[in-house]
Amino acid sequence: MKILLLEDDTVLGESLQEFLEMEGFDVERVTRGEEVFDRTFDTSYDLYILDINVPDINGLEVLKELYEAEDRTPAIYISALTDIRTITQGFDLGAIDYLKKPFDPEELLLRIRRHFQQNVESSTRILRYGNLRFEPESGKVQMEGGESFYLGEVQGRIFQTLLEREGQLVPTPELLDLLERSNLNALRVTMAKLKKRLGITISNVRGQGYLLEKV
Repeated sequence: MKILLLEDDTVLGESLQEFLEMEGFDVERVTRGEEVFDRTFDTSYDLYILDINVPDINGLEVLKELYEAEDRTPAIYISALTDIRTITQGFDLGAIDYLKKPFDPEELLLRIRRHFQQNVESSTRILRYGNLRFEPESGKVQMEGGESFYLGEVQGRIFQTLLEREGQLVPTPELLDLLERSNLNALRVTMAKLKKRLGITISNVRGQGYLLEKV
């Protein structure tokens, strides 16, 4: 993960940079607000850590200009300014967190990891069914024993719908809407393929719909 740190206090800036680099991050440090724009012009970062009271242009204005330029890189403020007005302004500008100086570098590390772990979890949603793992976004299926493959878009949509309502009847019209063409024969064929490929039990309640048996 690549971090741009804006901190004009030499002792704090160097110690934070060293600490985060020891934790495996790639950290570049600048001491003036204008330098942020120079660096971000040529380089993409995963996170900004911004002090507020810095030379040239303060950290609040820095983030405001970055976001106005459609740079949506997450930002954390670190500042000795503890009044609620400044803190509110920081969050209103889009910062994901605000640490009041002085703070323990371990706390900063925890907040960085918490944010990016939540990010990973939300972008890689996994549904489980017995020993089977399914990623709806990509259509990837991971089977017991390590075998993996990808479901097509239609099969993936239908399997996700059944899986999210495991043990519940999903009405036929709802499933037909997930097909490229609403056709009962196509739905039956899709269900048969899913059962065979995944080794699962999908029951057909005649005239009503389908349900994925609970495991």
